[in-house]
Amino acid sequence: MTKRQPRVSLAAMSSHRLFVALRPPRNIRIMLLEKMQGVAAARWQSDEQLHITLRFIGDADYHQAEDIAAALGHFHAPPPEIQIDGVGSFEKLGRPNSLWAGLSPRPPLAALHRKINQLLTRVGLAPETRAFLPHVTLARLGRSAGPLDGFLAVNHNLSSPAFHCEHLILYESEMSRGGSQYHPIARFPLTATPI
Repeated sequence: MTKRQPRVSLAAMSSHRLFVALRPPRNIRIMLLEKMQGVAAARWQSDEQLHITLRFIGDADYHQAEDIAAALGHFHAPPPEIQIDGVGSFEKLGRPNSLWAGLSPRPPLAALHRKINQLLTRVGLAPETRAFLPHVTLARLGRSAGPLDGFLAVNHNLSSPAFHCEHLILYESEMSRGGSQYHPIARFPLTATPI
């Protein structure tokens, strides 16, 4: 029996900004939301925005999105067992621009990243060349945000029970006045063997 390929639900726009991610379970998202405080002018993420990016795709038209969804429909891997592990920040041009919660162990997530990257290069996408650091973004930081020292000190040992993410999700990112909004457009169960 062949696996039915999910159809992507996209609006009739010329281009869509896409990425592939995992969504932490509700109890983990609640724990993270409770930690989102203590940094002035930080733009904290909402529950709907919490995810673990495995592969950023960028702009794709509707037909490319269909090809990407079809390829992901053939992806097989067991759901990784992971946990929240510490916090950190990313910088751009020498200035912090985001806060994140780390994840461990990293090897299962890095393996998923590599497999997805290889799969998507077969449908014509350029390979991902940026270093992969699995994380959940907690806040975006503008020039007026900060300081971060208190938040990083209080949460440096942040951890969670182990959890599984049961689906790969193809998301569309849409810019709005309140920041990026992420819309799941197709879901793919993680399983070690074909369904």
